[in-house]
Amino acid sequence: MKLTGIAASICAAITFVPSATIAQDREFSVGLITPPAHVWNKEAAAMGDTLGELSGGRFSVALFPSGQLGSEGEMLQQLQTGALDMAWLTSGEVTTRVTDVSALHTPFLVDNIEDAARVLRSEEAREILDQMPRALGAIGVCYAMTGMRQMMSREPLNSAADLVGKRFRITPAPPMRSFFEIIGAAPAPMPLTQVYDSLANGQVDAIAMDYESIINFGYHDHAKYLLETNHQMFPMVALVSGRVWAGLSPEDQEILREGVQTHCDTTIDRFVEGEAGKFETLKGVEGLNITENVGMDFFEGAVADWDAQWKEQTEYVEKLRAVVAEF
Repeated sequence: MKLTGIAASICAAITFVPSATIAQDREFSVGLITPPAHVWNKEAAAMGDTLGELSGGRFSVALFPSGQLGSEGEMLQQLQTGALDMAWLTSGEVTTRVTDVSALHTPFLVDNIEDAARVLRSEEAREILDQMPRALGAIGVCYAMTGMRQMMSREPLNSAADLVGKRFRITPAPPMRSFFEIIGAAPAPMPLTQVYDSLANGQVDAIAMDYESIINFGYHDHAKYLLETNHQMFPMVALVSGRVWAGLSPEDQEILREGVQTHCDTTIDRFVEGEAGKFETLKGVEGLNITENVGMDFFEGAVADWDAQWKEQTEYVEKLRAVVAEF
């Protein structure tokens, strides 16, 4: 992505010693909250190989998975200071600082993962990345994703009435919280690492989660009811510390941009290609009850209410709905 406007001005405003831009060997630290088996981690590791090839062996990466460096908010602070070079963060965390990212979490913006990928690759979505240097102190290079969001629960969810009062674990992000408040549930933000035990001990009644995480963490051990809702996409933003970026030569910035973009794209492609197979895997889980094709009507007007609320906060709700209308 060519940096223009805000991104270019922010990078130009950060002053570094001249020696910082001399070509040199560099190991980039990369923070993630996902476990080593997750697609994001595998692609971040492969990114190290790609950067090594593009840089003639000068660049490599050191991964810090499973929240080893702290929460996503803490990693974002580390990016701002330059203590962390790169991070692959959920877009949910970024919404707290870049409101327009919230539009990517619009309920039923798309109803399948193929269209989710098209949205993330749209010019309108990429426009939002240009806000990140000023808002985050980090360069938003590209988006990737995990699978579409589904609902799992300890007890059956047969209608919208069954959602009322249920404690739903959600990713801590305002657009997600507001959707669950609108449907009458009790949103319970918590880190990914706490979800399994919270389901096991009844601290939460239900979760909003993607197939990849459901399989990797075995949430079906304690949540025996799955609604195939596809109610939200769940993007990732690949970020590079603004301080680190400004310390690189233009040539090395281009190498980094190309390497990161390559594996954002591969991550998206892997989720698109694997979504149906993961659903089939879950269909084979003994004791898991699945309700397929649960659409927007199940939520009885909640989507329109969400849109009305968030259109006042970001113009990108309407912009992205217009993008999807052209598919």
